[in-house]
Amino acid sequence: MKKRWVKVAVAIAAVFLLVVIVVPLLVNADTFRPRIETELSAALGRQVTLGHLSLSLLSGSLVAREISIADDAAFSASPFLEAKSLHIGVELGPLLFHRQLRVTRFLVDSPAIQLIHAANGKWNFSSIGEASTASTGAKQPTALPDLTVAELQIKDGKATVSSLPATGKPFVYSGINLTIRNLSFTRSFPFELAAKLPGNGSLQLKGDAGPLAQKDAADTPFRATLDLKQFNPVAAGVIDADKGISMVVDTTAQVASDGSNLTSSGKVQAANLQLSRTGSPAPHPVNIDYEVANNLEARTGQVKDLAIHTGAVAVHVNGGFRMTPQNVLLDLHLAAPNLPIDQVEELLPTVGVRLPSGSSLHGGTLTANLAITGPATATTIAGPVEIDNTQLAGFDLGSKIQGIHAAGSGGGTAIQTVRTNVNSSPQTTQFTNIYAAVPQIGTATGSGTVSPAGELNFNLVASFSATSGVGAIAGQAVSAVNSLIGGFLHPNAKPTQNNSIPLTITGTASNPSIRANLGAMLR
Repeated sequence: MKKRWVKVAVAIAAVFLLVVIVVPLLVNADTFRPRIETELSAALGRQVTLGHLSLSLLSGSLVAREISIADDAAFSASPFLEAKSLHIGVELGPLLFHRQLRVTRFLVDSPAIQLIHAANGKWNFSSIGEASTASTGAKQPTALPDLTVAELQIKDGKATVSSLPATGKPFVYSGINLTIRNLSFTRSFPFELAAKLPGNGSLQLKGDAGPLAQKDAADTPFRATLDLKQFNPVAAGVIDADKGISMVVDTTAQVASDGSNLTSSGKVQAANLQLSRTGSPAPHPVNIDYEVANNLEARTGQVKDLAIHTGAVAVHVNGGFRMTPQNVLLDLHLAAPNLPIDQVEELLPTVGVRLPSGSSLHGGTLTANLAITGPATATTIAGPVEIDNTQLAGFDLGSKIQGIHAAGSGGGTAIQTVRTNVNSSPQTTQFTNIYAAVPQIGTATGSGTVSPAGELNFNLVASFSATSGVGAIAGQAVSAVNSLIGGFLHPNAKPTQNNSIPLTITGTASNPSIRANLGAMLR
């Protein structure tokens, strides 16, 4: 009995193998190629070319050796999509017995896709779904075909994103895996997309899209969840390394478009954040919550809120932006009211603000109201900044002033107030209307600059307090100068008042050189 069942199983297997081998030889699947090319071309509004078609009973599909989809002639003469093979899932019964073609799915293997963005905001896939007028070659909107496919898959694809005219290095997505179920031009459908980004980043997008926008396919509404991992904009070629901006980003966000407006909100964790040529990466990841709205037609947007978290506080940014072929132009406002310095100190190096080596700020608050304008990769930051009631531990300012030979207290420097107007651009950082009140010394006013290389050039006038040790020594220097002026240089010369001495600060923020310029008093 057992041997009989073995023989039956072998016979069934032999018949199945015979069918799999023989039937495809008897069915000339390539006869369906012109029909499939015609129907796909009509549905996409693009010329579709297939290679030789064969039948695979194991996968239940017609297999084209290659596929090519033409691009919009206004963008490129090269194909929009090329792939090594296309698997067209079909219902085998109607195909074999009635020669009816009922397509159930498409599988595109290892395609190369060219995505081109024009200066006017149009994409080369915007015209997909339009019919071509044979006589003029012009694109005219037409009724979308009621095409429904149970599943469309792209496996291991590559997409190159470029601009027309070229404005930078193309961006390449690799390892693209896309699954669309119940694909329809006239109804919404679920999709899942995964891709690898340059620099070891990865992207996942999952949601619903459709129906396809007839006027511009790029305006097709969708709603999705975005997961972005280990995205490095410098390694990806999005930001040039010489801009001084770098980070490694993880993002979880909700993204939605109604065809006219795109909204996005989510959370960003930026590791190794650096925002200035003279800056250095933040020692810990920086968390950012954001909410952004974008008008797709006007190519303008609104940052409703961007909260940069450090410790238990947040710096808030809002304003607008405008997208151009060359860059994103910003018009933003940053508000940092009375933030505890202890919680924001580690962010200062990211924007190029450094403290003298071995020093740190303890206690006090920082307040800033800054305008952030210009191209996103070369912004200008301007506005008032103020620090109150802090202690610069590890740096005794009194002992660092060369030229008056003052002994320091050794306990650091107490700062009552430092305020200034900042104007920072890629060319230089300017500080104007500086006012500093340091009880150990007195007050100082003036202005200065910091070069892109971090070199200091400040000219201040310090009014030393007579009750401080440094002030007493400064007073002696002033008195000596007054004696020279009053009794030696000119009988009508006026002596200096209020123990005021010019100060120059050079060197770098990490290693400043502070000098009392008594020579300037004499001159």
